[in-house]
Amino acid sequence: MLIARVATERGPRHGIVDGDRVRLVRDLSDLTTTGERVAFTSSTLLAPVQPGTIYGMAHNTGPSDRKLAPQAFLKPGHGAIGPGDPIPIPHGVGLVVAEAELALVIGRPARHRTLADALAVVLGFTAANDVTARSLQAEDSLWLAGKGFDGFTPLGPVIDTDLPADADISLAIDGATVSRAATVELARGFAEIIVFLSSITTLQPGDVILTGAPGADAELRPGRRVAVSVGGLTLINPVSAAPEPAGLLEHYRKALS
Repeated sequence: MLIARVATERGPRHGIVDGDRVRLVRDLSDLTTTGERVAFTSSTLLAPVQPGTIYGMAHNTGPSDRKLAPQAFLKPGHGAIGPGDPIPIPHGVGLVVAEAELALVIGRPARHRTLADALAVVLGFTAANDVTARSLQAEDSLWLAGKGFDGFTPLGPVIDTDLPADADISLAIDGATVSRAATVELARGFAEIIVFLSSITTLQPGDVILTGAPGADAELRPGRRVAVSVGGLTLINPVSAAPEPAGLLEHYRKALS
């Protein structure tokens, strides 16, 4: 089942995709249909969820990362954007890259889950682009400066409730594929990730987990188009220019020069 978040006259609503229509539901935690239908078009499609919290798995890109302890970072929930939304690249921040990842969308509260029951709390998955300013990331051990800009977490286009055991992941710039990989290459699988995170905090419905980028990244520049394909879902975003974050860069100018 595919779940979309669409713009309606009453504001953003979730619904079940049914051909070229979306059958609206009560909310993401109650998928009972209301009888309302709206058009399923690029102009109505929004980010599939407005996350409360976005969790990202650090060093989870390959088998060798199992030698390291699991570690996660946070990205602002309001930084999520949807399909077709421009990714704003701030002027002067150095190299900015796209990272193609599978994102888990949490469907119900989760605390202290085990490997046996971890996946039961997952509503589904979506495609994600973990946009990262590499130079700033290198200067900020907590990664907020490198990953926390508005628009640095494109998600979409929809949520697929059929979570695969393995999914192909590809990354393309201006139509040319630059990376192909699969989630089976991740150091830690989906259930392990949920066990780790839920041992720290309670995962909430609508939270998003970026599971890691098993493939290569690609540089983003204004004017380009980036496509992330995950398990049959394809998320496409243009790249635009954004103003220089002067208040931030005054602390990092030597490192970026």
